Amino acid sequence: MGIDEAGRGPVIGPMVLSAVCLDTRGAQTLSRMGVRDSKHYGPVHVARARRRELADAILERAVHCVVCVVDVAEVDRRVRRNELNVLEREVACRMIELAPAADRIVADGKVLFDALRARYAHLEAHNKGESKHCAVAAASILAKVRRDEIFERIARRYAHEFGAIAGGGYVNAATRRFLRAYAKKHHGLPPEARRSWPHHGLSDILGKRFDPFADLSAADAAPPQPSLF
Repeated sequence: MGIDEAGRGPVIGPMVLSAVCLDTRGAQTLSRMGVRDSKHYGPVHVARARRRELADAILERAVHCVVCVVDVAEVDRRVRRNELNVLEREVACRMIELAPAADRIVADGKVLFDALRARYAHLEAHNKGESKHCAVAAASILAKVRRDEIFERIARRYAHEFGAIAGGGYVNAATRRFLRAYAKKHHGLPPEARRSWPHHGLSDILGKRFDPFADLSAADAAPPQPSLF
């Protein structure tokens, strides 16, 4: 079983985690097809098309796949409590419990997932885990494909008002342009933006005393539930 995530760091959109179980034959086949870290497929549009092709191959050949989308509100709540790593470990445990028994679990992120070894003796936590087993690379692809699909829906939602939104929601010039345009027109942040990110770049529009959490409920969100493919 391989475990990886996509979208830990963006300012817009959810975080997505995935787990993929492969047998030896499936891992060999997918490796030959080019399954590796989801970020290594060239320019954005080329990479997205290639990842979608590989995602179909992964779903066809995997013993088991699970994807969990963690919404922006839950990410914000846990970041405010300094529990983002805890959240990721909790989601990883839920995915492991949903999966069939595996001889080996490989998770991407040494510091992040090493603590789970106390619970799962056969778990290995590695930086660049996709280089340790094809299952991690496959999980990376499924997580990235799902997050891309969600961000594309977000971008379409605002396209008529602000034009095309590039950048995938990560902190870059395109994302900053969108956030500034939205803040100028609506005097706040879009609901898909993470409030826990510092928004100092909008202080000239929103004011230095702007509270990004003012429009949110204080109630805790329900735990994110994995969705089985």
